Amino acid sequence: MRAIEITAPGGPEVLQPCERPQPEARPGELLIAVQASGVNRPDVLQRKGLYPMPPGVSDLPGLEVAGTVAAGAPADLAAAGLALGDAVCALVAGGGYAEYCVAPAGQCLPAPKGLTMVEAASLPETFFTVWQNVFLIARLQAGETLLVQGGSSGIGVTAIQLAKALGARVIVTAGSDEKCAACVAIGADHAINYRTQDFAAEVKRLTGGKGADVVLDMVAGDYLGREVACVAEDGRIAVIAVQGGTSSQIDAGLLLRKRVAIAGSTLRPRSVAYKTVLAQQLKAQAWPLLEAGRVKPVIHQVFPAAQAAAAHALMESSTHVGKIVLSWV
Repeated sequence: MRAIEITAPGGPEVLQPCERPQPEARPGELLIAVQASGVNRPDVLQRKGLYPMPPGVSDLPGLEVAGTVAAGAPADLAAAGLALGDAVCALVAGGGYAEYCVAPAGQCLPAPKGLTMVEAASLPETFFTVWQNVFLIARLQAGETLLVQGGSSGIGVTAIQLAKALGARVIVTAGSDEKCAACVAIGADHAINYRTQDFAAEVKRLTGGKGADVVLDMVAGDYLGREVACVAEDGRIAVIAVQGGTSSQIDAGLLLRKRVAIAGSTLRPRSVAYKTVLAQQLKAQAWPLLEAGRVKPVIHQVFPAAQAAAAHALMESSTHVGKIVLSWV
């Protein structure tokens, strides 16, 4: 099969097309004939040698795919509610940049009706991540305010739409006026240009001094202390990445007075059983929103799979809004 491998840690140019043996589905797995693969920030970190694969995972990058079910034991197909030939998308721990990919049956979801394979491939990584962090860990409720750091990212556009569809108010930050406008067009109530505005002051102003109930933070670093300053009493901060660095300074007294909860998480090393529960919840609660058109994939650009290096260069430029996807067809 055709695949894209990391020839050595480095820049986008180390991503090279190659030929690899087709994987075989083991018990509990399905084999997917991949038509499209999503591109995500963790892929970039893996390419740079900064994000080791969990034990036993393919060295090929790629955490989400869409295609058709090519093989699987009858019991595994039945457990997933799928059949051979069904259109699916799946969250995988690696190996997604290839024409064939194995995925735990519990992490395979039917491609939402009405979506293309490219659109379906853009869903798993961001939907699993947002659902876990915003709704399960941070417990966002209808009527509350969510602050999303990096609203124009794949995670950001998913968080905006899911939160709005489920009755929350959404404030985002982005790095340009154009990105801010794009976030508002997608559904955000307010967008703050973090290069020209103090996001903490703006959040407090926009919420009448109360602050955001939940913060989805992909930056960490010095943002964390500023988030404690602009989160509401009994607020929750979910940290999912450290693009701003791993060291943070926090006013612990303010943290105590506001009763703020800070949680950090990574999804890739979690168990199949854990991710299966997330998949079941997404199928029941988020997939109907996609099929009704209340939540829509936001695709910035599609690259032929052989141009994965160009896709990574675009990802690192941070000029995109929404998802970047590789096509194998």
